[in-house]
Amino acid sequence: MEPRARRPREWPLRTKLIAALVVLLALACVLIGVVSEFALGAFLTRQVDERLGSATIRATAFSGDHGHGDPLDAPGQASGTLNARIQNGRIADAATLSARGERQKLDPATTGALTAIPQDGRPHTQALGALGDYRLTSIPVPDGAIVTGLPLSGVHDTLLTVGLIFGGAAFAVVLGTGFAGAAAVRRTLRPLDRMAATATRVAELPLDRGEVALSERVPDTDPRTEIGQVGAALNRMLGHVGDALSARHENELRVRRFVADASHELRTPLAAIRGFAELAARQAAPSPGLAHAVGRIESEADRMTSLVEGLLLLARLDEGRPLQLSDVDLSRLVTDVVGDARIAGPRHEWAIDLPRDAVLVTGDAQRLHQVLANLLSNGRTHTPPGTTITTALALSGEDVVLTVTDDGPGIDPLVLPSVFERFARGDSSRSRVAGSTGLGMAIVAAVVVAHRGTVTATSEPGLTRFEVRLPRTAGAQQGHNGGRGRITTLAP
Repeated sequence: MEPRARRPREWPLRTKLIAALVVLLALACVLIGVVSEFALGAFLTRQVDERLGSATIRATAFSGDHGHGDPLDAPGQASGTLNARIQNGRIADAATLSARGERQKLDPATTGALTAIPQDGRPHTQALGALGDYRLTSIPVPDGAIVTGLPLSGVHDTLLTVGLIFGGAAFAVVLGTGFAGAAAVRRTLRPLDRMAATATRVAELPLDRGEVALSERVPDTDPRTEIGQVGAALNRMLGHVGDALSARHENELRVRRFVADASHELRTPLAAIRGFAELAARQAAPSPGLAHAVGRIESEADRMTSLVEGLLLLARLDEGRPLQLSDVDLSRLVTDVVGDARIAGPRHEWAIDLPRDAVLVTGDAQRLHQVLANLLSNGRTHTPPGTTITTALALSGEDVVLTVTDDGPGIDPLVLPSVFERFARGDSSRSRVAGSTGLGMAIVAAVVVAHRGTVTATSEPGLTRFEVRLPRTAGAQQGHNGGRGRITTLAP
């Protein structure tokens, strides 16, 4: 399919300015040329009329001096001069003078138009067939009229020559002005190019997170020019944006420090609560009500501890704490974590799909273990019993692809875009049988990003898929691309 031609309103500003300059100059040249041609034609026609008046006087005087003398015999007439005698409304004699002064008779088809010339002594233009256009006067005399004419071929040739010369000169001027105008417009719009380049560099900055050093500024700020005024306004706006980003970063740091400090401080009282709850549970023969209360305390203390640990981990990742990097065998990690998940969720079907050879990545083994554990816990928690959850590992170019897929009811499309946000849950479409903190998927995303990887989620009824991509360990033995092992189903 051929690309659609861009309409003029879609052209860049530089192209519009150059096109407008060329079009206006071309219109001006056309107008000047037309006016010049009319003025020159009128001037040349007046000269012809003056010569025609002299020729008419000589022809009429000669005819009058000799009674019925032939006006063609009048002396001093130039070549191409037409003389004719009209008697009783008919052409009695009509001829033109050649360059040698010889008389050349006119055929009736040409002379027929001479009788239509008004006999008022004024010049009139008349087309005479093969002779072309003539300027003619008709002077009444006894028994008829004397017609005298001069050709306009010289006038037409002069107008054509001048028109061609002017057209060629105008074309050269328009072409040269177009190139010169393009250079001038390009030079004039360079400040806009610099402004656009500055805006592009600002747009490429990660303004949504972290500390942003917004040092980009527009160099053109002359208040005497419109572009300078726009540049100064843009610099002021960038200054305000920079101040706002700095304030945002400071607020983020305060919040992160608060969350980290609060999470750290909450660990001690939570540990005390759990300890006292366990002590109370060991008392001999507690009442059923007390046993239930102690159980609830332990359960909520565990949930609170999990929440605090998750917040503390996210706060540390936000601060950019370094990971404990080493070579991690993902194949063994998947086997271990899926085995643990099978014990925790015996009412689900568990399957793994691994390559024949070991798959290694450089990462923090504990954090990657947590990523997979959270993904499997998410699938177990939000799907009904009997759901099959498959964990697969594959190689794709320079990446390792880890996927967790289930055939449960799926995630609500309205919830899916925010599934990796903190405290986000997909309860509206996935069955929830156990409590959760809402931080599991946020921790997954944060850990994967810290490993320079990506994580995505897709879902529809009957198929929910989480995909984690991590860079492979350089130079490690990975097995062949596409070399797949068997899919193994782990029975409870």
